[in-house]
Amino acid sequence: MDTNKNPMLFLDNQLCFALYASAREVTKLYRPFLDELGLTYTQYVTLLVLWEKDELPVKSLGEKLYLDSGTLTPLLKKLEAAGHVRRDRDPQDERSVIVRLTEQGHALREKVEGLPAKVFCQTDMPPEEIEKLRDQLQDLTRTINKYAACKP
Repeated sequence: MDTNKNPMLFLDNQLCFALYASAREVTKLYRPFLDELGLTYTQYVTLLVLWEKDELPVKSLGEKLYLDSGTLTPLLKKLEAAGHVRRDRDPQDERSVIVRLTEQGHALREKVEGLPAKVFCQTDMPPEEIEKLRDQLQDLTRTINKYAACKP
């Protein structure tokens, strides 16, 4: 074994991989529950945003979810085809598209009400640790985006 290898290049020492692997595993916890509803994880988080504040421009939705329009547009088309959302041109600005929940989209909220608790219990972490980790990850995301905005 070569002892001159840089340990910073070991997979287990990579923050990016730890976040990636953890995100994949947490997302997998949601899958069985979301499959029953015919939703993907990305569709679920999109609906979470709309349940919090309905009638958002696509641009605002993308900013909130950290998704570009190339990813968001097909996602919204599928949610619209499933009857959960409606997309309409903004009468004040024809370039902007507003996403609105349908009655069916609003009703779906009740079906996922207990989902976070079902997922959290599978992590075997106390709620305060989950909240602390979530806050740290949100801070990291904000910091990365703040500095990314400074780059040419």
